[in-house]
Amino acid sequence: MVIVGPEDPLVKGIHDYFLDHEELRHVKIFGPKAKGAQLEGSKDFAKKFMVKHNIPTAAYKSFTKESVKEGHTFLETLSSPYVIKADGLAAGKGVVILDALEDAKVELSDMLEAEKFGKASSTVVIEEFLDGIELSVFALSDGINYTILPSAKDYKRIGESDTGLNTGGMGAVSPVPFADATFISKVEEQVIKPTFEGLKQDGIEYSGLLYFGLINVDGEPKVIEYNVRFGDPEAEVIIPRIGTDLIDLFEAVCDKRLSEIDLSIDDNATATVMLVSQGYPGSYEKGKEINGLGDTGESIAFHAGTRLHGEKIVTNGGRVIAVTSFGASIEEALKVSYSNAEQIKFEGKTLRKDIGYDLKIGIQTE
Repeated sequence: MVIVGPEDPLVKGIHDYFLDHEELRHVKIFGPKAKGAQLEGSKDFAKKFMVKHNIPTAAYKSFTKESVKEGHTFLETLSSPYVIKADGLAAGKGVVILDALEDAKVELSDMLEAEKFGKASSTVVIEEFLDGIELSVFALSDGINYTILPSAKDYKRIGESDTGLNTGGMGAVSPVPFADATFISKVEEQVIKPTFEGLKQDGIEYSGLLYFGLINVDGEPKVIEYNVRFGDPEAEVIIPRIGTDLIDLFEAVCDKRLSEIDLSIDDNATATVMLVSQGYPGSYEKGKEINGLGDTGESIAFHAGTRLHGEKIVTNGGRVIAVTSFGASIEEALKVSYSNAEQIKFEGKTLRKDIGYDLKIGIQTE
């Protein structure tokens, strides 16, 4: 079985490629075919899909190089801040939120006319800004049935209180406190169920994991985006809570046996704190020796930007290690993660000290 982690090969059709080659057809692929992967591969496709199937999302319009002026006019009808999204995959950098109208116009022109993101910004989506708290909900589908996994919330900005540049993720928690049974029921009825039913109606067999990037607006869920794979660092707090054998679960998806699986979820909370290189998400140095990895107690240290250099482990990327811990509450899980993150030492180690701050759970380290 091949478990496809990144979105790019899914959008490019790695699942289809295996099916199209007889010598590879016996290999199970966990991840959707190219048609389903368009939910992440094209924001324009995803928005049209949501509108068609009455899935709650922000109002939007799409523009190309030929309609830049119309895009500028549309921006003038909106209130600040302005949300501008490159249609295609842009390595996580294709979504820009700007406060000033003139800056938004310049950004739109840069994406479309100057081809800032190449083919990925040949079409650009401008959408209404939604004010609320973001979260993610995940579901597995075998093309026939689906099952819902726990909720999570990640923290993308490099600075405390979600300030500064976007990153690949500085930390995450699960479950999300406000995502109680009532809220998740709304998510299922208004978002998850119509999404999978809509895919079937459109003749798209979706097998794999679907990530629903949501925002809670006055108690109502709205979709910000779809991802067709586990997010990171959300995976580091979701997967540890899954008690069912992960391979059994993924094989059931591939074999269309998901309804036979009894999904077990740990009731404990999880929290992850990301340790990053100084300077990230800008330029940073590599090769810094990492010490203390054996002193992290009950926490799980997920390696990201590391490598072996002789007998030493050294930094080899911007996001270096994610420290994940369990706790009876998010507060407890965060305390354990922060405590054990302090045991890991490398020159220039940087971390956010306020993961969970917006959930009003009273956590902030010194």
